[in-house]
This record gives sequence, C-alpha cells and structure tokens, in this order.
Amino acid sequence: MAVVLVAGASGLFGARAAQAFQAAGWQVRRYQRGTDMAAAAMGADVIVNALNPPMYHDWAGLIPQITAQVLAAARASGTTVIVPGNVYPYGDQPGPWGPATPQRANSRKGMIRAQMEAAYRDSGLPVIVLRGGDFLDETGKTVMAMLLKDAVRGKISLMGAPEVPRAYAYLPDMARLAVLLAEKRAELPRFADVPFAGLTFAMADLRAEMQRQTGRSLRFAGFPWWFMRMASPVWELARELREMRFLFDLPHQLDPAPLQALLPDFQPTAFADVVAAHLQGMGIRGQDRSKSGDAAMRWPASQPAGPDQVAKAHLTR
Repeated sequence: MAVVLVAGASGLFGARAAQAFQAAGWQVRRYQRGTDMAAAAMGADVIVNALNPPMYHDWAGLIPQITAQVLAAARASGTTVIVPGNVYPYGDQPGPWGPATPQRANSRKGMIRAQMEAAYRDSGLPVIVLRGGDFLDETGKTVMAMLLKDAVRGKISLMGAPEVPRAYAYLPDMARLAVLLAEKRAELPRFADVPFAGLTFAMADLRAEMQRQTGRSLRFAGFPWWFMRMASPVWELARELREMRFLFDLPHQLDPAPLQALLPDFQPTAFADVVAAHLQGMGIRGQDRSKSGDAAMRWPASQPAGPDQVAKAHLTR
C-alpha cells in the first residue's frame, strides 16, 4: 500500500488531501507539528506539504523554515513532495498563467512564495507544485465563505469589481488531483509546475447562479476596505489583506492546457454543483436545478473565461 504523509492535515487543503488519499486506498499519516518530520516520512512515498502560517502571519520567517524542514524530510526519506501553489508569484501581468509564465511578483507575499518555489525547484528533489486560484470549500473558512456569510439575509460582500473573472480552486477537486498526480509521479519531470485552472467566474456570475438556484434576490455590498486601511497600523491581517487587493480587481485565469495534457480524463466539478454545495452548507434551500441552467455558468478547466469577459471586466472597473 502506498503511503502519504500529510503535513497540515487540519488545514483546508490538507484535510481534503488526507480524505482524498484515504479514499483512493493510500495509507495516510498525519504529521504532528513539533515532531521529527524526517522520521515521520520514513517509508512514505509522498509528502503533501499543506503547512501554511495562519492569517498570513510571519510568512517571511516561517515559510522558509517549513520549506527547509520538508526538503530535509524528503531528502532523507526519498519521497516526492506535493505543494499547493497559488497565483501570488505572477503579480499583475496578463494571463492565462502557467508554467511558462514569468514569475513577476509585485507583493511581498508573492515574492516569498516565489522564493519558496525556487527552493523546491533548485533542490533537485522530485516536487509537484499543484497551483490553484482562491480556494472554494463549503466546509472551510475560505475567503468566499466570508463573502457569502450574509447570503441567507440576501447580501453578498464584494472585494472588487463584480464583473471581474477570477481563478478559483474547488478543494475536493484539487485534492483528487493531488492523488492522481501522486500516482503519476514517476512520469513527471523532477520539478512539475501543474496549474489547476478549476473554475473561472466573476462575482456577478456567482450571484446570478445563486439567484437561479434559490429563486431569491441577492444584492452586493462593498467590502470595508476603508476599515482595513484604518486598522492596518494595529492589525496584521488587515495590512496583509490590503497588499493583495489588486487580485480582486485583476481579471485572471490559469492555463488549463498542461493539466489536460497530463490528465485528459479529469473532470472538475461543475460550477452549478459547487454553488449548490455552498448553498447547502449555508442552509439555503435551492430549487430544482435540473430544469434550467446556463452552460456559460459552468466553466470547467477546459473552458476558461473568454476575452469578451475579460474585456467586460476592464470596462466596468
């Protein structure tokens, strides 16, 4: 039986990864913080590094420490490392973003993540960076969950322009991909940068789909960036979140081609089904979705948002 060590198994991606590997028949070990990771990795085939400092806390100090710890464990045990990547290293350049896109981070956190990826790449060890957009998970504390917390009262919070298409990764799908890539690891390059295009949609699209499924009218409410600005001197999370504000106004998507070439049969969860799962998680009853549905609202990885949507986003900014 193949063995995976999941570091950060209590986090968003780590928990989903542990579930997915177990469902696929792997033996799952959950790393306990503060213990010897190299010892825990002995006999394992894969390490999933889902460790991440919470609330953006001390990335500059903690992420290099975590990276060094994971690399040392992988080197000692001969395992492949899987790391969930994000879009921060790309900065604000036009997309779609993929392995051939230069990393031009325009934020401190983007530079830290780019340096982390460089350390993995330069290690010479087998590493898979599975890159996704903003996390979606009806059971987790994601940014999207925060924006939808008042949906039961008819309100959706907005952090940027409503018509801007952005990249999202539904975590159950991303976790399934981690398993598939782990099983295919012998066929991958030493350092594999695999973008998961996932879903690309705008908040206006999300509102339309939620309204269609529930029959309810929903309104947008602006996110209190003014409060974040005022709180920045004394609140670390406010400072860190403001630095990434540009991503909420930047039309972006990840390139679906590399994943299609690797796993042509992989099918991500349809947009309508992801929305339905979130509605159920919020306790909002939906209508019969089998009777209607806009195909344009179901953007799998093979059908990213088109140029017309990107242009529309620029016009409405």
